Amino acid sequence: MRQLYIDGSWNASTSDESIEVANPATEEIIDRVPAGTPDDVEAAVSAAREAFPAWSDTSAAQRGKLLGHAAELLKQRAESVAATIATDMGAPLGFALKVQTLMPAAVLSSYAQLAESYPRESRIGNSLLVKEPIGVVAAITPWNYPLHQIICKVGPALAAGCTVVLKPSEVAPLAAYALAEILDEVGLPPGVFNLVSGRGPVVGEAMAAHPDVDMVSFTGSTVAGRRVAALAAETVKRVALELGGKSANIILPDADLATAVKVGVANCFINAGQTCSAWSRMIVHRDQYDDAVRLAVEATRKYTVGDPFDEGTRVGPLVSAAQRDRVVRYINRGQEEGARLVAGGTERPRERGFYVEPTVFAAVEPGMTIEQEEIFGPVLAMIPYTSEGQAVEIANATRYGLAGAVWSGSQERAVAVARRLRTGQVVVNGGQFNPLAPFGGYKQSGVGRELGEFGLEEYLEIKSLQL
Repeated sequence: MRQLYIDGSWNASTSDESIEVANPATEEIIDRVPAGTPDDVEAAVSAAREAFPAWSDTSAAQRGKLLGHAAELLKQRAESVAATIATDMGAPLGFALKVQTLMPAAVLSSYAQLAESYPRESRIGNSLLVKEPIGVVAAITPWNYPLHQIICKVGPALAAGCTVVLKPSEVAPLAAYALAEILDEVGLPPGVFNLVSGRGPVVGEAMAAHPDVDMVSFTGSTVAGRRVAALAAETVKRVALELGGKSANIILPDADLATAVKVGVANCFINAGQTCSAWSRMIVHRDQYDDAVRLAVEATRKYTVGDPFDEGTRVGPLVSAAQRDRVVRYINRGQEEGARLVAGGTERPRERGFYVEPTVFAAVEPGMTIEQEEIFGPVLAMIPYTSEGQAVEIANATRYGLAGAVWSGSQERAVAVARRLRTGQVVVNGGQFNPLAPFGGYKQSGVGRELGEFGLEEYLEIKSLQL
């Protein structure tokens, strides 16, 4: 069984209980991690608190050097780490390498540079403004991007001069262990980074409620995020939340329909649909709706379900039996409420593994469960509209506001519609993802931003000195 990483060394948990880690493609148990306890959290937070003064006083150049070294080691080990993610999370190997491993390595490298380049002081009149690290950070991360979401928190927190206690998801925790080994190898001082594995209601809640934690950064479901925020409020600590989404892909009548549908389907099914920012709602003008449905069905047929290590696989398994069952319930609910199943369904595509066929629903009306709730699986809801105003209204009419897309033959028109969406990110005519741009949501999609200097600022306090 694995151990916990606390105060610069690997230690046994105070509990003998372990959590099994399954390969979602085979359903086989591949590893075990400790089911951490509140006492383990206490030890980790104490180590982080003790390490904070010296780490926060470390020069920006030294912090940047250590993070840069870690980023280089991660790049060197990318194939091994990607294989780990493909095994314990189920992402196809190519995707696990490019998006789940090399992109986080690039993000970590960006924070190595920002550690040195970000200005910590400025002047306003007779005041000197100073930005200082907030303190001890509790980072609670999900299973769907098990390394990227860790880097998005640990990278900026360490660059800012904070110390960290990390709880990775117990469902897919092995990438976190790979990162811990790298941070240990580069010589991060003891207590600066700590890893406590375990379950959310035990370890996560103990971290969020701990009085010596200055900030909690959480990525996960909106329900769990509410609980984290409530616990953190008792000690008035800073909270950053990156939560759910039900993102809309608006295709305007003058858009290149074939391209917009093709890219929209790809975005919905990426990572087997287990992406908080996935465009899971495709909103198409009624005059083009039937053509769009036909194109979506044709595109879906190309999404081969299979083993993550098979070269032809485009959709791997869902991460767990519980997640597969959740998605199946939503597919059944969609049919019960009158949506028309035009691709996929609830039949198991493989004898073993937690697989779901990529699924497309037509005849989806605003307000249906599959149109409103985050499914977190490869399920696309296609909704017709009759006017641009109605399209925007449908897009904005959920409790979420994380991401979205707009397609038009006119860039100016697309941008105008994008500005009307109440969401944190909008892709315009297929614009490329920018890992330096802020990522986060409106409404119940969260509080705060990650990535780039916006992510770094989450971990800084502002002090003014009147001179």
